[in-house]
Amino acid sequence: MPELSSDSRFTDRFELRPFQKRDAEPLYEAVTVSIPELSQFLPWASRAYGRIDSTRFTRDSIRAFREQRAFDFAIRHRDDSRRHIGNVSIWFVSRGFRSGEVGYWVRSDESRTGIATEVAARMVQVGFEELRMHRIILRIAVGNQPSERVAEKLGFTREGILREELEVHGKWLDHTAYSLLEHEYAAKKEAISALVGSTLSDLPRQDSPIDG
Repeated sequence: MPELSSDSRFTDRFELRPFQKRDAEPLYEAVTVSIPELSQFLPWASRAYGRIDSTRFTRDSIRAFREQRAFDFAIRHRDDSRRHIGNVSIWFVSRGFRSGEVGYWVRSDESRTGIATEVAARMVQVGFEELRMHRIILRIAVGNQPSERVAEKLGFTREGILREELEVHGKWLDHTAYSLLEHEYAAKKEAISALVGSTLSDLPRQDSPIDG
């Protein structure tokens, strides 16, 4: 199974890079301004979220990436590398069957601007082209219409409902399962690349600061 490098990946507007220790504070700020929206669908998002949680996440994320267990990326604007926009991640559900999953969240004051579609499309490329996955899934809480639109734009197929799959703050949520297969990706590769943006998506712009 190929190893994923710790290099940044790029889209037309964003740098996606593995987490660093110094990301804990920007992550905390992004989460706290987004709690009302995130807490509807994510069990870890609550008013109790604190700096100790963001510090723990960055530490665990760095370790997981190093051990090749999961791959979390911080989303940053190319022209503002310090502002945390959200997270996008990819991981194996089954290495034996080359099955993976993509997850993401975007801070509330930057939502509905196509960010989730753009960065999720980049992770789909990473999954099929770098990690050699055969199948990638998205699990989206029923009622999360913006994320349902992301799945549709990416060309994923709706498979069905996972009933009461996740408990979020005392309430069990159904999720819709979506998937994209290796041969389907091959047929939709150009369309997904267009969602990412530049065909030179992994070349940083010369006038953009890169957070080293």
